[in-house]
Amino acid sequence: MFVSENLSVNEKGHLAVSGVDTVDLAAQYGTPLYVMDEEVIRSACRRFKKSIDSFYGGAGLVCYASKAFCCREMCRIMKDEGIGLDVVSGGELYTAASVDFPMENICFHGNNKTDEELTLALEKKVGRIIVDNIFELERLNALAEKAGVTANIMYRIKPGIDAHTHNFIRTGQIDSKFGFALETGEAFEAVKKAIELKNINLAGLHCHIGSQIFDIDPFVHAAEVMLGFIAKIKNELGFEVKQLNLGGGFGIKYTNSDNPAPFENYMEKVSVKVKEVCEKENISLPFIIIEPGRSIAAPAGLTLYTVGGIKNIPNIRTYVSIDGGMCDNPRYALYKSEYDIEVANKAGEPKTESITLAGKCCESGDLIGENMPVQHIEVGDTVAVLATGAYNYSMSSNYNRIPKPAVVMVKDGSSRVVVKRETMEDIIRNDL
Repeated sequence: MFVSENLSVNEKGHLAVSGVDTVDLAAQYGTPLYVMDEEVIRSACRRFKKSIDSFYGGAGLVCYASKAFCCREMCRIMKDEGIGLDVVSGGELYTAASVDFPMENICFHGNNKTDEELTLALEKKVGRIIVDNIFELERLNALAEKAGVTANIMYRIKPGIDAHTHNFIRTGQIDSKFGFALETGEAFEAVKKAIELKNINLAGLHCHIGSQIFDIDPFVHAAEVMLGFIAKIKNELGFEVKQLNLGGGFGIKYTNSDNPAPFENYMEKVSVKVKEVCEKENISLPFIIIEPGRSIAAPAGLTLYTVGGIKNIPNIRTYVSIDGGMCDNPRYALYKSEYDIEVANKAGEPKTESITLAGKCCESGDLIGENMPVQHIEVGDTVAVLATGAYNYSMSSNYNRIPKPAVVMVKDGSSRVVVKRETMEDIIRNDL
């Protein structure tokens, strides 16, 4: 059983993605190669949109967290599906603007936005700038005053929730570089200041408790805490916060041991708590925003490699070397993230071997995984690493001066390039 429903074994015994032979893709476009399934992306968008419309009566917005995988074609797809964007840099904002993305449906995040980025956001009339600290608030107010505009902001709040995920991707607890703390009174004082500033409109509050979370209860608790804070603001300051952004972090199936809840279960359970607290605290139901990224992009992607060498160390391990590695997928090096793999040209055969999949970078830690079950593997085989649609291309680098792979999108039995493969000339383009 594959981790993504769009994968199958075709009549040749090859791995297919929505009916497209991955071995043929590797032959046509070369490896390493990122492959994205457009229908999986669109289906996830529609499920999220349908559920937020259903459980919040249309008073909500799904914003795709573009840091998971951002390119012009992804922005076009989100625009076409009526999905907003969560951007975290001037580069992501610039990419969205290049395809005429509706700026009112963009949330601009980041814990250290530059003046240039904030100015760009104001010029483009970004719908919501997520302010992360008091220094940013003061700079943004000054820039907005200079431009003669009012900046619509949301505050990023740390709700103090431990979502039981990897330490590096936990962001909702007090010890985090992101946001204003509730426990210390920092967030409340920041709200008071925002209300006083002439060129600032405090449109709402935002929180994000972490990534790759399987348990729904932390999301429910975070909503409860945030609404309690909204009630406190109303009761003590006479100011009603009208929008609540509950972030993202929904887990996906990387291996068959993962068991994420359906998006709809999350949406329903959180919406019940939101309505319950609003009624209890006598506050208006806020406009709800969510920001899924990984859960839209990751299951839609896989990465194809070619085996270049096999090194068997008796009684220790077998290294299988591929033509990519941490430069196109750094997640194992960073987080020890687990993946399922397939020998794409032998996908119909049983997995009889256990190997360490090693990259080509000059680093001992350049691995995609260890003790990975796989079919009998030989030099020249095509290896597919599954569920790599998020945080692979977007975190890729030119370490060792290795060009970045192409990204191919498949749809209706055909394929097209959406990001070109880098060339050696690209590597030296900015050298003087």
